[in-house]
Amino acid sequence: MAIATTATRLIGSTRRRASSVKYLLLMITILTVTGVTLLTLRQVEPLIDTTFPIRRGELDDSSSAVSGHFHHPNSSAAAPSCATVEEMGQAFVGEGSWKESLRVRKLIQNHFEINGATRVRSLPAIHFCRHGFVLGKASEAGFGNEMYKLLTAAALSVMLNRSLIIGQTRHIKHSFTLKEVKHLWRENSCASKYGRNLVVRVDDFQKPSDTNVLCSNWKEWEHPVIWFQNTTDAVAAQFFLKNIHPDMRNAAYELFGKPEVLHSRPNVFGELMKVLVFPSQSIEEAVMSVLPTGADPDISVHMRMLMNRLDNLVVFRSPNLESGIIGTQLDSINGKSHETSSSFMLGGSMKWKDIFSNSKQFNVRSAQAALSCMKKALQKLHQVPRTRVVLISDTPSFLETMKSSIDEFAEVLHFDYELFRGNISSKSQESRILGFRVKDWGPTPRWVAFVDFFLASRAKHAVISGAHRRVGTTYAQLIASLAAARNLDENSSAALDFSFFSSFGSNLLTRGLGNQIGWGHVWNRFSGPLSCHEQTTQCAFTPLLPPAWWDGIWQSPIPRDIRRLEAYGVRLSSLGTIDDDHLQSFCKSRKTKVIQVSVTAM
Repeated sequence: MAIATTATRLIGSTRRRASSVKYLLLMITILTVTGVTLLTLRQVEPLIDTTFPIRRGELDDSSSAVSGHFHHPNSSAAAPSCATVEEMGQAFVGEGSWKESLRVRKLIQNHFEINGATRVRSLPAIHFCRHGFVLGKASEAGFGNEMYKLLTAAALSVMLNRSLIIGQTRHIKHSFTLKEVKHLWRENSCASKYGRNLVVRVDDFQKPSDTNVLCSNWKEWEHPVIWFQNTTDAVAAQFFLKNIHPDMRNAAYELFGKPEVLHSRPNVFGELMKVLVFPSQSIEEAVMSVLPTGADPDISVHMRMLMNRLDNLVVFRSPNLESGIIGTQLDSINGKSHETSSSFMLGGSMKWKDIFSNSKQFNVRSAQAALSCMKKALQKLHQVPRTRVVLISDTPSFLETMKSSIDEFAEVLHFDYELFRGNISSKSQESRILGFRVKDWGPTPRWVAFVDFFLASRAKHAVISGAHRRVGTTYAQLIASLAAARNLDENSSAALDFSFFSSFGSNLLTRGLGNQIGWGHVWNRFSGPLSCHEQTTQCAFTPLLPPAWWDGIWQSPIPRDIRRLEAYGVRLSSLGTIDDDHLQSFCKSRKTKVIQVSVTAM
């Protein structure tokens, strides 16, 4: 009211003096600055649908899209308000991770020496019947999702000091089958003599209203078997890091490390696979058909293309084997084709320009990003006469053109199931994929995914993940984590010389990492407002243990995950901080649901 009165007096005068006008302008300026300051200091609740379209400066010709050096706007004046994928990936570089992985390896080995099937099945009846188990059960989903179900059960068995049951498969070491446990339960008269009925307590992670993952102390559960259901990625087991009971949190810390210390988190799932998972004889035979000399590949590249072909990528070979030209053919509106190309040089002085910069074909940009990432991986290799690269993809037609673009500077390895004449190939007709799964898994029989997995996980130096849409899928994560575990030598004092890279075409980063939705994708926990928009092509160091929370620097959630976490009782801010008091209150107010079934019904 006083402001309005002052303004009225100033402008209501019949004589409009210059000094009055200056005074009015000064007052307006002061009020504006004061208002903006108050709004800045005022605590504002996060808006669910808010986006932050922060743009990064374009690289000049002297910069490289894979160098990791980007210039923040006004970087000299203020700290950056967002980060590129490469900058985020720097948090995972260092020796802390492999040292922690060696610690976890010993933890896992000791656990299965005590709780492995070999020892437990020979226990006296009174001790066997009091023993506890964790069930891991796969179904008919994709390889990565199903493997995570089994590995989550294995991780939970370590945290709870129980033995592991894995469905009916015999390709998981140190585990029981469900059939064997039923037999031993009857043989030891556990029900009749010791009053222990073989029941399973089921907890479904994908049902937030039912799961006890955050609110219950699972160490106190007395049920003979626990089944943590629908754990299709690396996230579910790490939810115990935020469990309200110290016993459960400490057990999770011992296995997974502290979630806020990104640079020293152990390769948990890779170490579990190293101890537990092995290929069948038929799968091993198929793998060795690609590696007849037994020499392992240097790099593995996985391209998740969802059946998007690479027909537009053309490689024009140069007579000089140290150079080549990569081009694309683009269809114009009038039907004519226009060719664009960029040259690249191989070797230490290699200069990679913006290949396909004018192309709107996402598959071409994915290929260009993967090739750029290969260059970054090659720069780390020393005294390798000819690099050996394994290529795998859910889209076989994509591989042929990718192969032609790199076979002049690397030996390309690929498993062709149609040419394989081993024992397993005769069953290929029985394992063809259902039509509705072809878009997701590709046209090859399911067993080929097992061959590709064990082939690619033999990479000695790097695994690269590329994609048409979402990078770092569960399948690529597991390949990289097993490869890293295979290369980590506990008898050597040298640091692990292995890297997991994610390759992003610029088209995937127009909204930053905002389209990396889905908890199974390794960059999901970085996809919120701290991810810069309009990034150039990126080749980023990638965590071997995908984060499940948002405790590290540059981690921030998308609105979808804020809403999803609310159903679990977690109040998450726009920058990923958790309201611990709210979680405690949520857990105290909810009614604990106990769902149990008889093993005979399974």
